[in-house]
Amino acid sequence: MDEFIKLLDKDLKYLNHKIVDDMIYIYVVSTRNEVTCPFCGHKSLKTHSTYERSFQDFPMQGKKVQIIIKNRKMFCNNPECDHTTFAERFDWLGNKSKKTKRLEDEIMHMSLNCSSTAAANFLSKNTVTVGKSTICNLLKKRKTDNK
Repeated sequence: MDEFIKLLDKDLKYLNHKIVDDMIYIYVVSTRNEVTCPFCGHKSLKTHSTYERSFQDFPMQGKKVQIIIKNRKMFCNNPECDHTTFAERFDWLGNKSKKTKRLEDEIMHMSLNCSSTAAANFLSKNTVTVGKSTICNLLKKRKTDNK
């Protein structure tokens, strides 16, 4: 399972997993030594606290996948930065996002070929938990990002 997690990010470490009904819950932790402040670019080694953050990724063996990461909140010790703390971020997961970027891309691909309601129904049964409003919001976000 650690090899699967490393495909998502080489700096993640697999902790454990559990299977409940049609869901696989995978618990991971970041192994980065230092984390870059997204506001000023300063590197930090000092952890403020940790919290659990969960998000969806591609299904495995016909089961939906929920990844739970032990995310770190870090101190920014740059005196010129307006933020004293910040949350660890990842390139493959948008800020405050509940789905990996690669899963969002797959949802977008599917929804371009049918209505958002039909796409939500199909995806929820076969791939991920997603609603019509989520698809509409992703389409709006994608349209804004491409301008």
